[in-house]
Amino acid sequence: MSEQIQLNISGMSCASCVGRIEKALAKVSGVEQASVNLASETATVSGLSLVPQQLIAAVEKAGYQASLPEEKAEASTTGTGFYQQEWWPVAASIVLTLPLVLPMFGLLFGVDWMLPSFWQWLLATPVQFYFGARFYKAGWAALKAGSGNMDLLVAIGTSAAYGLSLYLWWSFNAQHGQHGAPHLYFESSSAVLSLVLLGKYLEHKAKKRTTDALKALENLKPAVATLFQNGQWLEVKAETVQKGDLVLVKPGERIPVDALVEQGQSHVDEALISGESVPVPKTLADKVTGGSVNLDGVLQIRATAVGAESTLSRIIQLVEQAQGAKAPVQALVDKISAIFVPAVLVIALITLLGWGFITDDWVAGILNAVAVLVIACPCALGLATPAAIMAGTGSAARSGILIKDATALEQAQAITLVVFDKTGTLTQGKPLLQQFSTFIDEPKLLKWAASLQQHSEHPLAKALVSYATEHQVTAVETAEFQVVAGKGVLGKVEGHDLVLGSSHWMQQLGLELPQDQIQTSGASVSWLAEQQADESYRLLALFCFTDELKPDALQAVSLLKQQGIAVAMLTGDTKASATSIAQQLQLTHWQAEVLPVEKVAAIQLWQQQGYKVAMVGDGINDAPALAQADLGIAMASGTEVAVSASAMTLMRSQPLLVSAALQIARLSFRKIQQNLFWAFIFNIVGIPLAALGYLNPVIAGAAMACSSLVVISNALLLQRWKAKE
Repeated sequence: MSEQIQLNISGMSCASCVGRIEKALAKVSGVEQASVNLASETATVSGLSLVPQQLIAAVEKAGYQASLPEEKAEASTTGTGFYQQEWWPVAASIVLTLPLVLPMFGLLFGVDWMLPSFWQWLLATPVQFYFGARFYKAGWAALKAGSGNMDLLVAIGTSAAYGLSLYLWWSFNAQHGQHGAPHLYFESSSAVLSLVLLGKYLEHKAKKRTTDALKALENLKPAVATLFQNGQWLEVKAETVQKGDLVLVKPGERIPVDALVEQGQSHVDEALISGESVPVPKTLADKVTGGSVNLDGVLQIRATAVGAESTLSRIIQLVEQAQGAKAPVQALVDKISAIFVPAVLVIALITLLGWGFITDDWVAGILNAVAVLVIACPCALGLATPAAIMAGTGSAARSGILIKDATALEQAQAITLVVFDKTGTLTQGKPLLQQFSTFIDEPKLLKWAASLQQHSEHPLAKALVSYATEHQVTAVETAEFQVVAGKGVLGKVEGHDLVLGSSHWMQQLGLELPQDQIQTSGASVSWLAEQQADESYRLLALFCFTDELKPDALQAVSLLKQQGIAVAMLTGDTKASATSIAQQLQLTHWQAEVLPVEKVAAIQLWQQQGYKVAMVGDGINDAPALAQADLGIAMASGTEVAVSASAMTLMRSQPLLVSAALQIARLSFRKIQQNLFWAFIFNIVGIPLAALGYLNPVIAGAAMACSSLVVISNALLLQRWKAKE
């Protein structure tokens, strides 16, 4: 079975670094896929029999640093992290650069503030070789690996400007001695390095904000829990709580584990877990989620899920997975990045030779080539997609929308038809038994039916068992129990071979159904029948259930229609029940008494008609349809099978979240497109201007740093988005 390992990566500077690390990891034995995220500075590796040490060694051989998430990476004074996280190297570099740059402004007013050549060299040298050391180190590592990156471009460009200044200084002294002063370009090399360092520092600060949602979720994990042990309440570390333990939660405390309430009543704030802004009342047998806040009562809870199995841990894992994934559009960016740096080096060489041979101005040629190298750094290109994905999925998670991967964002923005399941999705999913009719004189019919349904998770089954309990009917053990997908259940109760299920199934078994018995308008029905000695069936009883619409169902459908998205409904329920719901929601496209396989066929038909289909469901029966649809959206209140088959999960069982999920997906994908536009436009416009001499290296450096900040700032606008309630 394939396993997955995540690594923290440091030392990356641009999209070229991403490609180099992915290639290095792909060569490790057992690796099937490697994906590196520049914005989150992580690598996700999947494969068979993976050895973390081998993966780390491969990354380090490629010229970068890697560590496992649980390991605290040491900050290196020569590594990228040192320059990105510490402010003082940036400040010191700027302080040394200012005396070199300010005289340029003085010349605009006819004032000569230019420093002597020696002082210019003295100020520029530490900027070039101490504060700029990271560019040489990373650039050399790229060269050794047979590739290029942003650091290499900066190192070559600034070295050329620095070296040109030394040459001009030496040649001027050789010709004129100590009289006069040559025009040097130390300010260009120092200013470029300082601007790039400043840009990287600001970029690092901005990138940290894209992971705010994930950090907020991590902070929900309480450190301690009050556990009942050896007849007394003891305070222990939260991670030591085991499944089945009894835990005490006082008002104001975070609930440490997923659990069921055994004693007490309270209101619980689940805002950061599900996006639900209103506190939820909790009482006996109610589920509570680890990480939520107990507000006003004392609760005794029995742990049902701990550690990696808990809801909070699974949410964090999903968000991490989504933020570390690549959108399909990124494949184009990766291809461009692979040839980008070599292409830029060629353009810079052509610029140098062109100016040198055509105008005989080799100084201008060098400066313009430096400007080409600096403006072309592909930092923004590498950040464009992951920054938008991280900000978008983080904002979605805060509103209770979990996006499994980046592919879902691209799929969601193209959706033209949303198909809803009915029970538990559009309706409350808690039907009530409104009518119980019998066809034979047998007092045990309700007992038999409850016995058949006692182990079923279907909402109708729970309603029937609840009705039996209210009428003091006790269920007995059922032998040979079996669930028949999309039809019902069967089993042997007190020697009777019984089936209980839909009208469609009963008709398949050869039974003629008395329609006049169904008096409840729009009811969902279940029939109880017995198999006789001759293998024919006879009807025993009829159960009619009603299920109310969710309060926001009509608003959700209306909002989707306003967005130009068609809405349909597929349900295994009766035509009478489906007709009632469809009329209330003003739906024109719907099908009733549909089996799971038929739901898949219906979605395939819509897809053949040109629709991009999103399926919304919550049950086991919905899993095949969720998988078939272009986008599967599951209610977290539903089954694990449905959630695992979907690309998006809604933490609140509210249909209104569907339009919100599609909206944040469209916004995120739009940000990706905008970011790629800005990343490309800086290079498409900047490189020719630099090559033609319209951009000096200082302006080019500022533009390059600006491009990364524009991309990240644009992505961070997604953090202002909130789902409508």
